[in-house]
Amino acid sequence: MKNITVYFVRHGQTYFNRYNRMQGWADSPLTEKGILDAESTGKRLAQIHFDRAYSSDTTRARSTAQLILNANQASEVAKPQDIPYFREQFYGYFEGEPSNQAWHMAGAPHGAGSFGEIVTKYSIDKSKDFMKAADPFHDAENSTEYWARLLLGFDLLRKENQPGDHILLVSHGTTMRSIVAKYGDGQYDVTKSPRNGCVTKLLINENGIEIAYYNRIDEGPLE
Repeated sequence: MKNITVYFVRHGQTYFNRYNRMQGWADSPLTEKGILDAESTGKRLAQIHFDRAYSSDTTRARSTAQLILNANQASEVAKPQDIPYFREQFYGYFEGEPSNQAWHMAGAPHGAGSFGEIVTKYSIDKSKDFMKAADPFHDAENSTEYWARLLLGFDLLRKENQPGDHILLVSHGTTMRSIVAKYGDGQYDVTKSPRNGCVTKLLINENGIEIAYYNRIDEGPLE
């Protein structure tokens, strides 16, 4: 059975990442390190032939995808296509807030004082539900809303690509963790944040989604 192979990349470091602030639908540009993150990933993926390239519709994801494509030596794809479905989780009222404070407010009513504790005691999907419950406006996405959106993104990938295709998709850290938690059969530790510029390889076929590897940041070309 042939797969659609997705090289799923977390964007390079941004200023909100550097300041440890909540960054879902809020956006901030890449730092100098973030540009280097993307360029390094581009070198490691330089020999992969991409049939298509996508990013979420955030500046940080678009910029990362473009830098990766600029370094690619095996493809004719010049620009990434936006897929809003692959935006990061929406944190609502907590967008731009210090991350430690926001996750404490979300988790404390449930006996968990941090994101890691929420995921360990409950699940990464529960972290979304707790965030929405803590949001005084209840604008933050819960797990049901989040997955309804994200699955539309996977539907689009299946519609626009054929088995055997290789695609680049630049998205976000919590989204990467959420996908790996859902489809990784418990093989991967999602309590720790994937690194900026890391690569996770997804295999999409008629039976579902498989994780070939997660959070690869090692030097040298990737397969």
